[in-house]
Amino acid sequence: MRNASLFWAQDLLIGGTDTSWMTVEWAVSELLKNPELLAKATMELDRVVSDDRLVRESHLPNLPYIDCIIKETLRVHPGAPMLVPRLAREDASADGYDIPAGTTVLVNAWAIGRDPALWDAAEEFRPERFAGSEIAAEETDLKFKMLPFGSGRRMCPAFSLGLKVITLSLANLLHSFAWRLPDGMTKEDLCMEESYKLSLPRKVPLEAIVEPKLPALVYAGA
Repeated sequence: MRNASLFWAQDLLIGGTDTSWMTVEWAVSELLKNPELLAKATMELDRVVSDDRLVRESHLPNLPYIDCIIKETLRVHPGAPMLVPRLAREDASADGYDIPAGTTVLVNAWAIGRDPALWDAAEEFRPERFAGSEIAAEETDLKFKMLPFGSGRRMCPAFSLGLKVITLSLANLLHSFAWRLPDGMTKEDLCMEESYKLSLPRKVPLEAIVEPKLPALVYAGA
């Protein structure tokens, strides 16, 4: 029983940390790859959040572009590309394939997020495509197109908290620091290869130059 509890705690810890930092790292990577999008995000933060404070949860409803960046990052780089394995409880068929009861089933969220039949310019990073949309909202057409947290009764129970944590983390990183690529590196040099595992980290860790933007007292009181 004790071992089962330890495994359960480990699953919660890994599921709530690995995917979060990977998503933030991918978001920053995409913004460094697309500096015009980084400038747009920075302008929104400068307009909404004053330079004498960090971004707070109360600011998030007024940061729609940051929200779009997170959703686009989750579309292109889902933290769990194959989601969590499922077990078919009864015989079924899907798209001409027979699925016997007891079969382990994986959902390729990575492929769904890049399917040109579902998304315009599927390989391009376009945060604007998510303007005014909600992940996992039953009444939207994203219900089975955006699956970073799964879907239905078995979807991640902490998806709302996870989105807030990731969004707040990215917003504070962009608001607190000026980001640029290392000297001598261009956006074309930035490696965007993925390492395909149970999660989806960068194949090469991100390297960037960051410089503080806010008064020192703001960081001291963080």
